[in-house]
Amino acid sequence: MGWVYTTFLIVYTIAMLPGGWLIDRIGSARTLTLYGVTMGTFVILTGALGWVTSSPMAFLICLLVIRGLGGMCNAPLHPGAAHAVSDATTANHRATANGMVTAGALVGIACCYPAFGWLMDELTWQWAFVVSGSMLIAYAVLWRLATASSLHQPPTTQSLDENDASPTIWALLQQGNLWLITLSYAAYSYLQYLFFYWMGYYFKEVLNVPNVEARWASFWIMLAMGAGMAIGGRCTDTMCKMLGPTNGRRVIIIAGMGLGAVFGVIGVNVTNLLPLFESLGVNVSSLVCIAVCLAISMAATGMCEGVFWTTATDIGGKSRGLSGAFMNTGGNVGGLISPLVTPFIAETIGWPGAITVACVISGLGGLVWLLIKTPSSE
Repeated sequence: MGWVYTTFLIVYTIAMLPGGWLIDRIGSARTLTLYGVTMGTFVILTGALGWVTSSPMAFLICLLVIRGLGGMCNAPLHPGAAHAVSDATTANHRATANGMVTAGALVGIACCYPAFGWLMDELTWQWAFVVSGSMLIAYAVLWRLATASSLHQPPTTQSLDENDASPTIWALLQQGNLWLITLSYAAYSYLQYLFFYWMGYYFKEVLNVPNVEARWASFWIMLAMGAGMAIGGRCTDTMCKMLGPTNGRRVIIIAGMGLGAVFGVIGVNVTNLLPLFESLGVNVSSLVCIAVCLAISMAATGMCEGVFWTTATDIGGKSRGLSGAFMNTGGNVGGLISPLVTPFIAETIGWPGAITVACVISGLGGLVWLLIKTPSSE
């Protein structure tokens, strides 16, 4: 299963830049419709595979192919959503909108723990995938019908003249801001992906928390991160009005990633603080303390998501799909490294130490924003 997860992420990362190019060529409305239909189809095939073969080797090979192709189809999702936000909102509301969009993703991830588990319990795991994939396809059709006339459609190739042509990837690569924001997003994703992939293991295997309690702790932590994304987007637009785009976004990023790092470190060392709570007359379990601290950490970190996507699309201009995809490629590299190296670091300095390393990396990534200048966007 580790190879199945990794295959999805590798193909997803490789397909990110072509996905960004596609968004700029055919528009976000069409691209996201294509994503929903194709990704939904491969989700359905994941479940149907359980009915087709019972051979472990054949099942593994087919699953690698299906999930790899699913990763390719999934690539335009986040750049396409940020592209749609740029089309549909004014500059002073884009961080709020991007925060709401990314918060929706985290609500889905959080609900996956209890809701998809319930579907598997009630319908079998095969039908759980079929139902979920069918819902995604249905929503893709609904999305297309609802947005066909409301989002900007790019001009055809024949109507593009030299002045209208979008910047190429080579022109974007000459922008230092794009490299800096990509580096910062890689550090951000290193911590984020650690929580995505290892949080359940940390609760169940390291802390010996029962399955049900671990599932619900993961749910609330992911939900807190989603709330942080929504709140952070609104706070970003407010701070930008007060301090200007560059300083307003810097404040949110440095505060969010800094607080996320601090509370992450506190969360994995919270057992050392229990005597302090008891001396103050506060009687709480270690699980509650750990979950609350990690939830605050993820909420603070999540506040930065809307800033990243808003700034990436501002940098790209007419090629905002491509610039968002470039930033997300860097984020995926950080995300790929995290689940691979974390267990090796944990073997050396323990799981609290490995999570602390991720928090420090994320905090340093926030400081990169001292060098980033936000381009004007209208």
